Amino acid sequence: MMKFLYDLFPLLLFFAAFKFYDIYVATAVAIAASFVQVGLFWLKHRRFEAMHLITLAVIAVFGGLTLALHDDTFIKWKPTLVYWILAALVLGSQYVGKKTIIERMMAAQITLPAAVWRRLNLSWGIFFAVVGAANIYVAFYYGLDLDPDNRREIWVNFKVFGLLGLTLLFTVVQAVFIAKHVQDKPGGESVADRTSD
Repeated sequence: MMKFLYDLFPLLLFFAAFKFYDIYVATAVAIAASFVQVGLFWLKHRRFEAMHLITLAVIAVFGGLTLALHDDTFIKWKPTLVYWILAALVLGSQYVGKKTIIERMMAAQITLPAAVWRRLNLSWGIFFAVVGAANIYVAFYYGLDLDPDNRREIWVNFKVFGLLGLTLLFTVVQAVFIAKHVQDKPGGESVADRTSD
């Protein structure tokens, strides 16, 4: 739970700053929070986490452009770029290397057949691609009849609650899928096989 909150704290600070100030203050806060997040993680673990670095790189560039040009178009692209980078990495691992990214991340905790790892990896790659596209739709095409402030508020709420909610829901669906195939050891029978006897 603490790691979950730690991973989210730049997003939560972004949301709070937006509600109390505006998109530009929120962007500056998110950039600073991402630097702090990466720095604290390094001090504690003496290593970097890939997701933190990807997020930091994208928000530093696109958040920086938002502040320099006073144009929130750039920060609105940030979630899509992060999700699409993840989609490219995850889907690329279907074809490069012996193990997919999802298997490398989770194999120490659970054992699954190779085909199940590949399906799981593929589903996450597609999910990241789809939510990246959803962000573009909400940021640039939803509610075109509304005034810019309302559209910006809708996008921020979607970024914070919508994308997070979709990710949590998808994680639950994947957990149910995994539970049907988990094995006690490589080549062993699955939990579903044992419970069906």
